[in-house]
Amino acid sequence: MIDQKLLEILACPACKTPVRLEGEKLVCTQCGRRYPIRDGIPVMLIEEAELPPGPS
Repeated sequence: MIDQKLLEILACPACKTPVRLEGEKLVCTQCGRRYPIRDGIPVMLIEEAELPPGPS
């Protein structure tokens, strides 16, 4: 779905750390934000990201 070379250079716009591919989302390795991939294109906008679940 996402080219490995592209994945290597993408970073979370919120905390500037690498992201990893999980299913159809890119997940920040530090803050846990989940960025969608639409039509094969990563949507790396903070306002489009899903926040990780917080403590209950």
